[in-house]
Amino acid sequence: MNFLKWLDEDFELAICSILMVIMTVLIFVQVIMRYVFGSSLVWSEEMARYVFIWLIYLGISYGSRVRKHIKIEAALGLFPKRLHPFVIILGDVLFLLFSVVIVYLAYGVVMHQVKLNQKSPAMQIPMWFMYSAPMIGFALTAIRQVQVIINRMKEVKRGGAESW
Repeated sequence: MNFLKWLDEDFELAICSILMVIMTVLIFVQVIMRYVFGSSLVWSEEMARYVFIWLIYLGISYGSRVRKHIKIEAALGLFPKRLHPFVIILGDVLFLLFSVVIVYLAYGVVMHQVKLNQKSPAMQIPMWFMYSAPMIGFALTAIRQVQVIINRMKEVKRGGAESW
């Protein structure tokens, strides 16, 4: 049960933290190699770029989990205060639908890359792996959005939605 709790609460944060450290170290080593030793690593910039891509897409899922994505407060002000919780839930549902569409479209791109069997220039990583970042990131985001919508609806039922 502790593992499931960790998956629910800390998975994205842990992975994003590790990716951020890897990316920072890679870029730091590349700078040292280039300016101190006068030569550079062939693969480090490519790997840092790919780590950054994965960090972004997993970060979207984490942002959904902690409810910290950008919302348009001015648009919310157009509605009466009593409707704010429902408008926010509608926004969450729309973001869920957007996430599902991205997963569907990204799946097609990944399958196309699998057929092409293209590899990255420096590290020879299969490109389908890199193109799967949006698919996996938005699949996790969709799961998190379902959790957020359920929790918000529970808050509305309890009457605790005024603080939104």
